[in-house]
Amino acid sequence: MTTTVERVTTTKPARPEHGPGSRADGWVRRIPLLPALIFLFVVTQLPFVVTIYYSLQSWNLVRPGSRHFVGLDNYVQVFTDSTFRAVAFQTVLLTVGAVLIAVVLGLGLALLLNRRFAGRGVVRTLLITPFLITPVAAALLWKTVLLDPTFGLVNFVLRPFGARGVDWISTFPLLAVIMALVWQWTPFMMLLLLAGLQSQSHEILEAAAVDGATGAAIFREVTLPHLRRFIELGIVLGTIYLINTFDAIYMMTRGGPGTASANLPFYIYQRAFLGFDIGQSAAMGVVVALLTTIVSTFALRLIFRTFSGTERAA
Repeated sequence: MTTTVERVTTTKPARPEHGPGSRADGWVRRIPLLPALIFLFVVTQLPFVVTIYYSLQSWNLVRPGSRHFVGLDNYVQVFTDSTFRAVAFQTVLLTVGAVLIAVVLGLGLALLLNRRFAGRGVVRTLLITPFLITPVAAALLWKTVLLDPTFGLVNFVLRPFGARGVDWISTFPLLAVIMALVWQWTPFMMLLLLAGLQSQSHEILEAAAVDGATGAAIFREVTLPHLRRFIELGIVLGTIYLINTFDAIYMMTRGGPGTASANLPFYIYQRAFLGFDIGQSAAMGVVVALLTTIVSTFALRLIFRTFSGTERAA
């Protein structure tokens, strides 16, 4: 007895030339995005290309006629500049310190606001307020109202502990900037983590409590793993923004004393508009832009991998 196996071949239907799903329809859908893409290219990519061109030139504005092509000499000087390396370390310290402290404080406030109590809406609104203040106004607030050595509220509160007339901005400039940034970014972290807490399944928490788990164990084994992707997202977004901080440093310390509180964007500003060295400042800008892009790309891929892994597990 013989059996005959018939092979059934299927052919993929050809995409229609016109109508829904066609290539022409796809281009028609993309046309409204072209103005935004062109605008984005003009305001971001063209200036970056010009910056690369300037980075290959030796050009100091106080020496007319000194502009000439030097190749990669400016980049060599950037990586051999001890001040640049010190400012890069301060940038990492400023960014990591502000982001991590804001995440920890935001997590604590989110846990408090996730509980029901009288006036929770009012408290939530008041805690969000610092994030709604413009960075320049927030920096001036910290400089003149909170950290003033004579009339500052911080010295007034710490006076019983021996803090009398402490000039925080001159004595601890980097710490002063970190305090201002933490104050402004903690509400953002709080909102993000509060959204994560409210998306948590109450059935799982009740089941863990019925099984005899303590509050600390539930937080450590259930809540914290659930909040992992929200914490990572907050760290990435906060790092991308705070690594480019300029206004708080300019308004509070002007990068001083010396470069004790300067970060890379502010140091580039100093070299370009105070030192008038266009070539080296352009090279520094290219280096910082490339490093920021690499770090941001790696971090975003990590976040997307975490989200996609969570969706597959669900």
